[in-house]
Amino acid sequence: MPEQSYCYIWEFIVKEGANSHFEDFYGSEGDWVQLFTMGAGYIRTELVQDQTDPQRYLTVDYWVTEEDFHEFKKIFSQEYRDLDQECETLTLKERKIGEFANLNTAFH
Repeated sequence: MPEQSYCYIWEFIVKEGANSHFEDFYGSEGDWVQLFTMGAGYIRTELVQDQTDPQRYLTVDYWVTEEDFHEFKKIFSQEYRDLDQECETLTLKERKIGEFANLNTAFH
């Protein structure tokens, strides 16, 4: 049986004109990734943009275990809240899609 990792997915509807700022925060070298790399067990983040609605994005954050993510949020709770609050100005809506077991272990 393959080793699984934990991932969670968020959907964002970005305000008109805020796409590049949003991508700066959520992209592979953005502020969120910089914060996540401070936590044990962080693997990577994917940012994808809807092909038919350029204001709609998904983020997929990968962690070795769910516990790693929750421990990170506990340790860096203030930094997480501050960055989340700063990024709220860029979006009209954000929604948690869900938490998943990632069965593709090619990047482990």
